[in-house]
Amino acid sequence: MNKNIGPIDRGIRVVVGLVLIALVFVGPQTPWGWLGIIPLGTALVGWCPPYAMFRINTGAEKS
Repeated sequence: MNKNIGPIDRGIRVVVGLVLIALVFVGPQTPWGWLGIIPLGTALVGWCPPYAMFRINTGAEKS
C-alpha cells in the first residue's frame, strides 16, 4: 500500500472525522457520527481505497 493522501487532504480528513465523531456526544447525538472513523482512519494510515481504485494521488510524486 503506497500512500496516496497528501498533507492537505489528510488535515481535512482529520477535521471532518473528529467533527463527525463529536456529533455522537454533542449536538444531535446520532450514531451516524461514528462514520467519522472512516476519514480519520484513512488520514492516519495515509491510504484511501477509493483513491487507489481510481488511481488518484494527492500526495507529492516521488522521483
